[in-house]
Amino acid sequence: MDQFVSKDEAAPGSATQRAYLALRALIVAGEIRPGEKLKIDGLRQRLATGASPIREALSLLTSDNLVERIDQRGFRAAEVSAANFQEILRLRSTLEDQALRESIARGDQAWEEALVLAHHRMQRAQEQGGDGFEPLHKAFHMALLAAAAAPILLKFCSQLYDLNIRYRFLAGRGRDYQSRDVTEEHGAILAAAVDRQADTASALLLAHYTRTGSYLAGLLDDGALG
Repeated sequence: MDQFVSKDEAAPGSATQRAYLALRALIVAGEIRPGEKLKIDGLRQRLATGASPIREALSLLTSDNLVERIDQRGFRAAEVSAANFQEILRLRSTLEDQALRESIARGDQAWEEALVLAHHRMQRAQEQGGDGFEPLHKAFHMALLAAAAAPILLKFCSQLYDLNIRYRFLAGRGRDYQSRDVTEEHGAILAAAVDRQADTASALLLAHYTRTGSYLAGLLDDGALG
């Protein structure tokens, strides 16, 4: 049954929710490549679950723009392109600028403490290496925005983060990208945010995204991410 199920209806711990999270992680991390056909039977075996949760999860992922429906013949992982990446980057920069400014204006001591803690956890995970960094990296970026009283805006920011980070994973082993001092960039954004310097924090955050965007756009022009 290929029935649309919202993420809210896919209760935490349900087979659909587990399949959704597993497939989302595989696509975002690039383990499922752009344009790869997503065959129900293969995914069912890969994730050790039933066909119905897989179909429902794929329907959810189409609403996240991570999966594309191929007419009535099935699904495939969303393609990547320079135009798609530039749209994601443009939208993310615009929406996060708005959310960050509102968050800084509304943020209280509890927000500041949660932000500092999120940064600390992210940095510790980065120093330790392994697979624990990326969820904490997203947690830090979302903590910057968390005080904004705009749940729909924050939902879009979260979705755009995932779409953007997919491109970064596809280029993550590039020497030029890894040579950046991302630790210093994060620290400067944090300092400006807790000092309530909205203009500086926003400028630093957008520069952070622009540096990544310039590098990834170059790879896309070379066809290196497809």
